[in-house]
Amino acid sequence: MLRLHSHSSRSYPGRPVRFAPPLGGAPLMATCRGTKIHWSEKAFREFKRRVKELTGRSWFVSMDYRYKELAEYLRGWMNYFGISEYYRLIPEIDQWLRRRLRMCYFKQWRWARTKVRELRKLGTSLHTAISVAISRKGPWRLSRTLATQTSMRNDWLKDQGLLSVKELWVHIHYPATAR
Repeated sequence: MLRLHSHSSRSYPGRPVRFAPPLGGAPLMATCRGTKIHWSEKAFREFKRRVKELTGRSWFVSMDYRYKELAEYLRGWMNYFGISEYYRLIPEIDQWLRRRLRMCYFKQWRWARTKVRELRKLGTSLHTAISVAISRKGPWRLSRTLATQTSMRNDWLKDQGLLSVKELWVHIHYPATAR
């Protein structure tokens, strides 16, 4: 039998406990109550920094390569932090990722005539495609327009190779055998 003494000055219910990260990874956090485990703020900042690097506007690589690198990173991150029961930010991460990739397409297309041609291929009307293409707004702002979101739909991005963080999280927490 272990004879452990608790110090009331050091521990109390609800105090965050950090788990040691393996191989220099960012730590997970849990409360002493044991209600939820979620990633730390530092880990989330590092995740966003890395995703911004992979979906950066000045990284001129093919979109296939970008999707491949992003999928590799997302799978690794979710396999490590998938233990987290914190779901609230997962749909927001998905929305942010899709917007980042729409921005990459706008940056890649560069010229107005290319934007019009590509938006028309995706089903946008000519007038809407022209108004978006000649806009003075930047790629990040244009990635949120209605024309962009209706032409580069979520299922289209998925067909291009984008992984959904939400689906990865669901597969970890609710395996196919339990569904």
